[in-house]
Amino acid sequence: MSASRDDRVADYVLGLMEAAEAEAFERELAQDADLARIVAESAAQFHELDATAEPRPPRDEIWRGIESRLGTQRPPVAVVRPEWAAIWQSLRFWRWTGFGGLATSAALAAALVAFVARPAPAPQFVAVLVPADSTAPGAIVEIDAQGAARLITLKDIPVPEGRALEVWTLPSVERGPVSIGLMPRAQSRGLSLTAVPPTHSDQLFEITLEPASGSPIGRPTGPVLYKGLTVQAL
Repeated sequence: MSASRDDRVADYVLGLMEAAEAEAFERELAQDADLARIVAESAAQFHELDATAEPRPPRDEIWRGIESRLGTQRPPVAVVRPEWAAIWQSLRFWRWTGFGGLATSAALAAALVAFVARPAPAPQFVAVLVPADSTAPGAIVEIDAQGAARLITLKDIPVPEGRALEVWTLPSVERGPVSIGLMPRAQSRGLSLTAVPPTHSDQLFEITLEPASGSPIGRPTGPVLYKGLTVQAL
């Protein structure tokens, strides 16, 4: 991945792109599965960073001064991605990064540099999951050479009360669909492929809407929300 592509991914997940530039980038995401995967991993990793941050508030008079100054300034206009809304508006995150001390700031900077500079993992197979009425990807499934699989969700999926999202794969027509993951909401997570043969090209992966406890018959019963076939990564 080139430096210019790194910069574009960082600008996108941080919400620094102008509206027109963000729309053009999203059109590119719909056509480039590798780019969509990198964006999803970037957003997920920074979200995990916020979740692990411990609040370290400054003295009250310092924070009151900062809040007073911020309140008199017009906030910048930025396109904030939905997956970044929580961390961008997190007072805990900004207090932690602003007042965590020199050691914490240095560690955070080193972690961010290492994240951007490191090469993206190379999966053996990738499946881009899209809805039936659109080409915009909603999720990506990656399978590495050891057979470990991971689902990366790219957008929120509404889940009614009492229902859940179930992930399936079809290793063969004879075997039929096999459940490999159940989740209450859209989330990036590992998938279990231990009960199916090794993944191959053109293998179907899909997400369906099922009862909260999963399909009662071991086969998809709800509507198919997203689906896609595996391709071998270069």
